[in-house]
Amino acid sequence: MSMRVAVIGQGYVGLPLALEAAKAGFQVTGIETDQSRLDSIKNFRPTIENIASEDVKTLISSQMYKPLNELPQSFQPDIICVCVPTPLNEFRKPDLSYLREAIIQNCTGIKPGTLIIIESTIQPGATREVVLPLIERVSGLVQNEFLLAFSPERVDPMNRHWNLNNTPKLVAGISPKASELAKFFYSKFIDEVFICSSVEIAEFSKLLENSFRLINISFINEMAILCNQLDIDISEVIQAASSKPYGFMPFYPSLGAGGHCIPVDPLYLKDRAQRVGVPTAMIDLADQINRDMPKYYVNQAEIKLNGLNEKRILVIGVAYKPNVSDTRETSASYLIQGLRDKGAQVFWHDELVMEWNGEKSVDLSNNYDLAILTSVHDSIDLKKLSAVPILNTRNKI
Repeated sequence: MSMRVAVIGQGYVGLPLALEAAKAGFQVTGIETDQSRLDSIKNFRPTIENIASEDVKTLISSQMYKPLNELPQSFQPDIICVCVPTPLNEFRKPDLSYLREAIIQNCTGIKPGTLIIIESTIQPGATREVVLPLIERVSGLVQNEFLLAFSPERVDPMNRHWNLNNTPKLVAGISPKASELAKFFYSKFIDEVFICSSVEIAEFSKLLENSFRLINISFINEMAILCNQLDIDISEVIQAASSKPYGFMPFYPSLGAGGHCIPVDPLYLKDRAQRVGVPTAMIDLADQINRDMPKYYVNQAEIKLNGLNEKRILVIGVAYKPNVSDTRETSASYLIQGLRDKGAQVFWHDELVMEWNGEKSVDLSNNYDLAILTSVHDSIDLKKLSAVPILNTRNKI
């Protein structure tokens, strides 16, 4: 009998993981509490762009993958992967409430020897200090009676080169046995799996990766503002600098980094640093620049139109990046609010999102005073704007 796996959360991280594990021969139950998302999976219409409907249909039909809203009492998993969101709360502090609830709901009554793998992003030390005692409390087992590991997700939706299978995977267990079993599991469908010497190193690595990205995205956005002031094309500057074969990595301007990782993970690292009295000046500055980018483009729109009151403005793309429908932490939200605060009539177009914040996507047309390009999906036909002036947040303004 194949090993039984429960994947908690069937979003951008959990659904690809569940499907790949099922393809590798594991008996997988995917748990999703969002009924709309669960229904879309059961009807073979996953809302995640790089998931093939035919794969979902085949795996559900073969009963290798079962999407459910809760873990059946009769299903005793050998491995539980927790892939739930760990966002920021209203005070921009780490919010582990979804993670805690997932553990309470799915780790109660686990059998001895069960491996629990946390893929949700957390602060360094949280696996050992928060997750471990919670599992002990709800399961009634002590540390040496179950296995616990951390393995940071490295999902980049719609990346055409790097995916779950060929992106190297990090794992670390509270015990060597947990590390080895986690590596065994992931190695069945991921090309390279590396064991870190401690869960803290694995936890920190995820935060380091995305703090690096936030800092460099904020830096290039600051350089884009300077280039605009000097009437220099930032895209040509980046292209020229990229000709150097060492010591430079290209990043590209935007309205500001969004999504569930880049603008969030560095603040998990900052929170941990504050608790041990270490300053995070680079993260603080990068975070501030990132949050200020929508204000900058509101100001640019105001200059371009000689005022915004009663002007009709179309924002193209409310997803946090091109070619996905994910709107988490999207900078477009702050752009739209900033424009409306100045009296503008703001509409938005995004055929991958369609409905968002109680509003609906409008059609592309020439009936606007200005179009602001934020996340332009490959399928968008900008020629429909005709002679509408354009403010491009991803290239020369």
